[in-house]
Amino acid sequence: MSAQETTQPSFGEKVEGIDIPVFNERTVRAAAGILFVLGFAGAATAFFTGNFQPLRGFGILFLLDMGIRLTLNHRFAPSMALGALIVRRQRPEWVGAAQKRLAWGIGFGMAFVGCLGLGFFGLPDALMLSFCALCLVFLFLETSFGICVGCELHKVFAKTPPELCPGDSCTYEPPSRRSLFSGG
Repeated sequence: MSAQETTQPSFGEKVEGIDIPVFNERTVRAAAGILFVLGFAGAATAFFTGNFQPLRGFGILFLLDMGIRLTLNHRFAPSMALGALIVRRQRPEWVGAAQKRLAWGIGFGMAFVGCLGLGFFGLPDALMLSFCALCLVFLFLETSFGICVGCELHKVFAKTPPELCPGDSCTYEPPSRRSLFSGG
């Protein structure tokens, strides 16, 4: 085995038989679900009681989680570690790391703006709840439907086409809407 084969890519995991760095989509979706539940609880508390402290706490957790994924190693991010533990008995579904880098970068940016808006700038509550709702929609799409907004944006803006998209959405041609409901 050469030194090149044993080195870990700078972002993602190296898996035998796959030429690009990847992540386990099952773990990513589990992590998104964990973050969604926590974020939804914080947003609901803020909406119904006016107490934004749980939402601020979630914002900080989300910012740290995304920051760890992007800079240190995804394995050290709390939601990814818990997600990996939850889905450990399931077969991995490998997706390209490049798309996830963009998705997590968007998540980090949204968390950064949210933390600044809720804390330092003290922006209006309704504006910050709306912004948090957008972030929760992205998390819900990822965890419930396997739709990665960052991955979709990567398809549009990247210089090279993405590889190994969630649900094989890079190359899969879905049937027409009519054939989905007509049985043929």
